[in-house]
Amino acid sequence: MWGGFFMVIPLITVHFGAGLGWSALSVGAVLGTRQLTQQGLTVFGGALSDRIGPRPLIALGLFTRALGFAAMGLSTTFPALLASAILAGVGGGLFDAPKNAAVTALSTPENRVRVFSLMSMAGNLGMVTGPLIGAALSNLAFRTVTLTSACAYLAALGILLLAVPKVPGTQSSGSGLGGLLTVARDRRFVLFTLTLSGYFILSTQINVAIALRAVELAGPTATGPLYALQAGLAVLLQYPVMLLAGRHFTSRQILMGGVTLAAAGLGSVALAHSFAGLLVCTGLFGLGAMTVFPTQQTLTARMAPPQLMGSYFGLGALSLGLGGALGSVLGGVLVDLGRRLSWPALPWLSFLLIGLLTVWGLSRSLPREERAAGER
Repeated sequence: MWGGFFMVIPLITVHFGAGLGWSALSVGAVLGTRQLTQQGLTVFGGALSDRIGPRPLIALGLFTRALGFAAMGLSTTFPALLASAILAGVGGGLFDAPKNAAVTALSTPENRVRVFSLMSMAGNLGMVTGPLIGAALSNLAFRTVTLTSACAYLAALGILLLAVPKVPGTQSSGSGLGGLLTVARDRRFVLFTLTLSGYFILSTQINVAIALRAVELAGPTATGPLYALQAGLAVLLQYPVMLLAGRHFTSRQILMGGVTLAAAGLGSVALAHSFAGLLVCTGLFGLGAMTVFPTQQTLTARMAPPQLMGSYFGLGALSLGLGGALGSVLGGVLVDLGRRLSWPALPWLSFLLIGLLTVWGLSRSLPREERAAGER
């Protein structure tokens, strides 16, 4: 799944922006629309998985995502690309929260942090291989990349149907769409979700501002090494780093520290005037980012009652939806504005400020009593 995703998403910026001359704002709007569509629908996908079980929704989502990415290869106008991005987002909205709910149901409290870390490592392995395959196939045609990505999602669908056990839903009156009201009344979780949107403004820049800067410094093929570095660090270090951090720090401290490192990595791009310097900044950003996903998912599973796991993961995904959509547009706007003002540091200093504000918000929204991540 992740390999197919990262075959396409980085090349949208390169193909339509650097290749066809579309503005950074147009490309950012497409990326942001896909993100917002996916995370907005994830709320309902998670609620439905509580009712009918996650497996059918994951299957439908994988098939829909394959159609959306295949359609991107046929898109030559902004409306066509936007429509295919929305279709791809619908697919992601169907499988995202159910996937996390299934992982929670098939794991135990004792091994849940490790399972989420391993799932994130698998995603980062796809993040390594996807851009490399995409960059190689882009020498043929962008359409070839999107069709290969669609095939990867269809292969994941086959594996799901053959190997993943069914997880039953619950027929209680509090599950399903009605469960969203229960989640929405959990003020602590809602505040946590909204605050973490600030981090996802930062994380989206790997596909927008950082990708554009890499192309400026080293040409259109530079995104491959960039993504390979970030994901390679995560594949090698995420699991041991999470185990080590869980022994010495609380989940709250791990999350705040990860966001701080990510913000520092983006802010330091203002000082990077070579591709090698950009890689160093991306590495620092990646060290922080690798701790955020498993910690967020573990905290969400800890806050959620078992019968509403999908609903909590669905609403929690709004942090990625809101932050990702805003970050995709904001990244393009700030890059364009920095160029017009001849102030190239503008986007990077802005991202640093957003990250620091997010850390402050997390310090207020998460209680200090959180146990270390490795204790569950």
